[in-house]
This record gives sequence, structure tokens and C-alpha cells, in this order.
Amino acid sequence: MNHISEPPVERVTIPVLQRWKEEGRRIVMTTAYDAITARIADPVVDIILVGDSVGNVCLGFDNTLPVSVTMINDHLEAVVRTRRNALLVADMPFLSFHLNPAETIRNAGGFLQRGAEAVKLEGGAKRIEMVRALVDSEIPVMGHLGLTPQSVNVMGGFKVQGRKADAALHLLDDAHCLQEAGCFALVLEGIPAELAARATESLTIPTIGIGAGVGCSGQVLVFHDVVGLTQSRPKFARAYAEGFRTLQDALSRWVQDVRNGAFPTSQESFRLPDDLFDAITTWAPPNPT
Repeated sequence: MNHISEPPVERVTIPVLQRWKEEGRRIVMTTAYDAITARIADPVVDIILVGDSVGNVCLGFDNTLPVSVTMINDHLEAVVRTRRNALLVADMPFLSFHLNPAETIRNAGGFLQRGAEAVKLEGGAKRIEMVRALVDSEIPVMGHLGLTPQSVNVMGGFKVQGRKADAALHLLDDAHCLQEAGCFALVLEGIPAELAARATESLTIPTIGIGAGVGCSGQVLVFHDVVGLTQSRPKFARAYAEGFRTLQDALSRWVQDVRNGAFPTSQESFRLPDDLFDAITTWAPPNPT
């Protein structure tokens, strides 16, 4: 019998993303912070982001500001060991790209040396020097505009951005500045849908929206929000499973089985050979000296 093999999965690269933008194919990105989430995400999404959101989601911080380069490196290395097809992007955490171009290149280059294929950094025109330095060093850069979590203190909280004329026009200007500086894509977070759509249609590079409406080239959500592992989620997130409740219920059922003697059964246990069983049944403890 002849078996028709399926065509190989297309390896997602930056030129592939650009082609998809031109073809109108929507791009999907999610986060991964460890090997198991990377294994789950890789076959079904286009981009995996090792995000500084690990601070909120996994490490118990109130925001992303405490996340360090070392922390990103640790989670990046776990993801790299499993990833196969998705484009892998590492977030540049707070203070990793703010001091000078040399420090920025060193931090971003370390991510690429560990297996990332691009970095993402927050901010517009004020970060152009850093973006250009990275691009000149052959380090691909994804930009991030709108609600930039590292600016939470300046913004006075996690608030929708671009709702006033000057802020909206400034964002559009920033988007084009980042494109001209060499960014291969932009994340647009927490901005009105109409503004995101206008930015997307005016740019030649893809936009990835999060809380920015359907008019972007693609969408990103935190993995834990999608599968319902977070107990509270922002307005723009949608849970497609009740992961927290499901896993807690499974753990509770195991605890009950342990307490009533229903776990483990013979199926989860190992057996001695018959001859060794006879030996241990006739064994007696040694007499105390």
C-alpha cells in the first residue's frame, strides 16, 4: 500500500512572516517559558515569545520590571531545547537595552547565542538608536508600541493608550520610525482597534496585536491566558480551556485516591521475581548487638 506523506511543516522565518503579511495570512504568536509549554505551542503557532511576562505569570511579580537578563536566559534555554518550527523571539527586559548600544548588543547577542532568532524591545523613537545598533549587528528586532508594560509607572497602570489625537498620531509616527530603523514586525498592545488597523495598513511589516482589535496582521496572547491557567485575565484575553480548574481537580482526585488507598494499584507498581519474593518473606531482622 502506498502512503502519501504530508508535506513538511514550513519553518517560520522572518522572510516567511513578511510573505504572509503580503498574502494576508494571519500570524499567531504565544508565549512559552519552559519546555512543556514550548512543546505544546510549537506545532500550532508561528512565533514563540520568551516574554518578560514570565515575571507576572510564573514568578509572582506584580509587573515585568523585576525580570532580569539572567531570568530570560534561563527560560530561553529551556524553550530552545524543544523548539522545532516556530520563530523564537526573546524579550529584552527592563534596563537591558536602555543604557547604551554596546550593552544592548551584548544582551541581545547573548539571547541569539542561546538559540533565539530575534529579540523584542519596547518603545518608539527614543529607542531608535538601540534598534539601529541591533539591526547593524545582524540581530533581528521586533518592536512593541502602545501599552508597553515596562512603562507601567509612567503610564500610571496598565491603561489603553492612543485614545487622544496627539498620542494616536505619535504612535503612528513611532511605528514608521521603527520600520525605517529595521524592525521586522511590531507588537501593538492595548490601543484602539481603529488605530491599530491604520498602523497596519500603512506599514509594510507585519503587526501583531494584543488588545488592539482584529485589524492587525496577527495576534499574540499569553499561553497561560489561552489555556485558562491564570485566575484573572485582561479584557483582551480569551480562555479556550479551564486549565487551572481542570488541573486542580485532577490533583484533588489523586489526593483522594492516595488517602483512601486507591492509588497506587498493581498497574502503577512493580513486582519482584518469585524467587526473590520467597527470599524476602523468609528474611528476619538481625539481632541487635
